[in-house]
Amino acid sequence: MKRICVYCGSSPGFDPGYMAMAQQLGQALVDRQYELVYGGAAVGLMGQVADTVMRAGGVVIGVIPKALAHKVSHQGLTQLHVVASMHARKTMMFDLADACIALPGGFGTLEEVAEFLTWAQLRLHTKPCGLLNVAGYFDLLLAFLDNAVAQGFMKQAHREMLLVATTPQEMLTRLEGYTAPVVEKWVEPQK
Repeated sequence: MKRICVYCGSSPGFDPGYMAMAQQLGQALVDRQYELVYGGAAVGLMGQVADTVMRAGGVVIGVIPKALAHKVSHQGLTQLHVVASMHARKTMMFDLADACIALPGGFGTLEEVAEFLTWAQLRLHTKPCGLLNVAGYFDLLLAFLDNAVAQGFMKQAHREMLLVATTPQEMLTRLEGYTAPVVEKWVEPQK
């Protein structure tokens, strides 16, 4: 792995621990010599992780849609790609990265992680994906996914593709040791 995509909120959240974790993740990426790929904004958790990587001398590659570039794009990144649409943004971020980590966020973060995992489930790629579960932020999402397994809408092997950790160091170690499962997507009815 060379580059890690970080999906996260463009807001800071109410708990100061979210911004602190974005900073810790940025420093951990530099410490392990990973380049950051992210959504190109200067605000919220997105701005914090990028600022931390840049201050520590790391490489930051931002990808932002043209419609948002004049509002929130981060100046001074190693590279900033301005693309035509959100779809083009997600595609480029995926293509540039070898893995992804999600910090807390809203609809955008959830959608990006879900798409990344859906493609993995369909075996379109074998890149690892993880949630950095800050102060239990993702607990309800994880419970939802466990229920999807229990109700026959997801295989346990696919549920386990989503790596979970509470520290950046643990998350990077889990990403580094990841092996994608080889299992069909469809769940057969129990007999």
